[in-house]
Amino acid sequence: MSGRAFGIVRRLGAAALWLGAAAAASAQTFTVYTLPASYSQPKGIAAGPDGALWFTEYNNNKIGRISTGGTITEYSLPATLSHPYSITAGPDGALWFTEYHANNIGRITTAGAITEYAVPTPSAYPLGITAGPDGALWFTESTTNNIGRITTSGSFTEYAIPTQPAGAYGITTGPDGNLWFTEEAGSNIAQITTGGVVTEFPLPAAGSLPSAILKGPDNALWFTEWAAGKIGRCDTSGNIVEYALPSAVSDPLALVTGPDGNLWFTEGALTNRIGRITLSGAVSEYPVGTQTRIATTQLENAPAAPPYPGWLAAGPDGAIWFTEAAGAVVRFSIPAAAGKDRRPVAVRP
Repeated sequence: MSGRAFGIVRRLGAAALWLGAAAAASAQTFTVYTLPASYSQPKGIAAGPDGALWFTEYNNNKIGRISTGGTITEYSLPATLSHPYSITAGPDGALWFTEYHANNIGRITTAGAITEYAVPTPSAYPLGITAGPDGALWFTESTTNNIGRITTSGSFTEYAIPTQPAGAYGITTGPDGNLWFTEEAGSNIAQITTGGVVTEFPLPAAGSLPSAILKGPDNALWFTEWAAGKIGRCDTSGNIVEYALPSAVSDPLALVTGPDGNLWFTEGALTNRIGRITLSGAVSEYPVGTQTRIATTQLENAPAAPPYPGWLAAGPDGAIWFTEAAGAVVRFSIPAAAGKDRRPVAVRP
């Protein structure tokens, strides 16, 4: 089984095991927008150039758009069972996304026009995608150990990753003009230049399943370690510091920089929280599924199954938006007072 397949099995297994989550902070209010299709499993979400949030519906074969007022529009993909995964705003004013099962990179305009481009390597299973510093889109190929590049006109280039298997997952543009990505199977944080030269930096422990990665406001690379229950920081020289989260089974997945200058992340099915980590490593947590939440039209209690928060985006309205695997997009207003931060636990190699 590939490293990526292993990660997917673990995530799906965790989603099926809900033991409930104890409140780690005072009850918060979330605005929940339920999607039309039950369990559409929305995944990636990104702020679009039109002032809305755009997201993928993995199980529903659609790209969705939600305004900051909660109006949802969905666009069906041409390829069947494509399983759209990650999404990002492109340099051309469109949104670009990966189609995990169909092996495509997709483009959708803000008017809903869709174009699909087949990845040259068969069964690459593309996952992460980001706009690069060179005006192209860069993406990870989870099973073929490549990093891919596609121009806005649809021309591909692929670069091999030295570690085999790497299980490349998240990818982002770094502060140094290079791309940075995570290797779930390789247990590395890696850098690739726009010319395709790859440098890998090993994590202190194997099997931590590094997932999302982004450039922080401190010009370092921040990433989640899904299996280890940690948030990591890597500078552009490859020096890594890890911060252990309060719960060992927190399953941190996605990361985003909030308008408050801190990093916000999701915790998976066992804890169901939104977390915040400051640049010094102090952590606050906000439970998602243990309190009454405000829905679009009425009050509703937390669902019997876990919400399972997934990917996040910073909205143009100053809120954090995230997807829930059970079939919802949620708006979370950043608290004026984030509560008492937990003392950071730094784990250094």
